[in-house]
Amino acid sequence: MCSLCGILGGNEHWADAVARPGVYTRNTERIDRRRERASRVRIANRVLAAFGLSLSDWQGTSFLLSTRTGKTEIIEDLGHLWPAAEKLAGRDLDPLAPALLDRLDGAHG
Repeated sequence: MCSLCGILGGNEHWADAVARPGVYTRNTERIDRRRERASRVRIANRVLAAFGLSLSDWQGTSFLLSTRTGKTEIIEDLGHLWPAAEKLAGRDLDPLAPALLDRLDGAHG
């Protein structure tokens, strides 16, 4: 998404389902949007587990990214996930590494 669309669109991340006139979403009900958000967290955790990290929803407004030792960072949206993950891990992380993708694909069937 271009930065202008991000400014005009409000403070929601472009990937989040929002119930606002003129914004496309298949989930117009609040419970459906929360369910979709929980699904995103579950998918992100499958990848983050390989790096010793976990993600949780915080009040439907932010996310908590944590290490196994308890270091935690609050992130606004999934657009901030990888920079924060690399900062907490103290190293570069590649969620698209072929070995990781193979392992995730094998674990999922």
